[in-house]
Amino acid sequence: MFKPEGAIWYNIPEFDLLARNVTVPGLSPLFPEAHCTQDGSICQVITGEAEINAASSISALVYSNIFDLTTTYFLVAGIAGVNPKVATIGDVTFARFAVQVALQYEFDAREKPADFPTGYVPQGAVAPDQYPTSIYGTEVFELNTALRTLAVGFAKNATLNDTTATQEMRSLYANNSAFAPGASSGPSVRECDTATSDVYFSGTLLGEAFENTTTLFTNGTGVYCTTQQEDNATLEVLLRATLAKLADFSRIIVMRTASDFDRPHDGVSAAQNLFGDAPGYHPSVENIYLAGVRVVEGIVNGWSQTFEQGVKAENYIGDIFGSLGGVPDFGPGSSTSLRKRRTKNSQFT
Repeated sequence: MFKPEGAIWYNIPEFDLLARNVTVPGLSPLFPEAHCTQDGSICQVITGEAEINAASSISALVYSNIFDLTTTYFLVAGIAGVNPKVATIGDVTFARFAVQVALQYEFDAREKPADFPTGYVPQGAVAPDQYPTSIYGTEVFELNTALRTLAVGFAKNATLNDTTATQEMRSLYANNSAFAPGASSGPSVRECDTATSDVYFSGTLLGEAFENTTTLFTNGTGVYCTTQQEDNATLEVLLRATLAKLADFSRIIVMRTASDFDRPHDGVSAAQNLFGDAPGYHPSVENIYLAGVRVVEGIVNGWSQTFEQGVKAENYIGDIFGSLGGVPDFGPGSSTSLRKRRTKNSQFT
């Protein structure tokens, strides 16, 4: 998504991503080229940060007609904030769900109703615990869990980076039993879900609000683990590309490495958490490569045996509308049932 996340893949022993550099019209002015190995089997695009950049860059890529992406596997890889109730800095996480948690109504917390635990209210709802009735379609994406299982298996072969400073930061979370995963002794590979928000937030109240949003939007299935600024935008573009037969949504892996905690440990303010030292940053960037290269090599080495024909999804995959077929196991159901619901609730026909 930004320069350090991309540069960590350069000058590595496994393959040379700078062997071919292809200008793609419409990519970020900061990152105008796709970088590829000589044979074109592995390529990289840096989208730029936040949702608009991600959507614009991936749209430019898929509609450029420069690459045949119909059998391509997409490894969406970057750093993220992390929920200490679920994981810790340095961890490598793989998501089933990506949830656009900030796509809601918002009150300034100083003006919210007294009985609301947060100033965020799902669109079309009148309380924070009600499912949204005004649906845009990008609220939740579900990915191929069978593919995720394979990716996790590859990543677990990596030796992850860790530092003394990172270990010391983790230890500060040990006084709160709810943060036991955050206080763990070292980084690991985990399966848990990711939240997308353009706003880079910090604090217990917002962290808990978006935990609840993730649970609500996924009908109790999702576990909010990491927070980042791009993934739902990327996934919406790839879903539309799949509908246009230009990509395959079942071939997407979302991997986020944890760089900083989304809320403070005891005795520290939300501001100190946001503006203070982030010792997990450098290990998280390193772990993009250390874990990610295992995933890439696993797919390339297993291409003819497993990956060329695709990994069949055993779960629902796609968006809240059911755009790719099937009925979502979250939200109001398929696009057909959603249209019926909208018509029933609408003042206009």
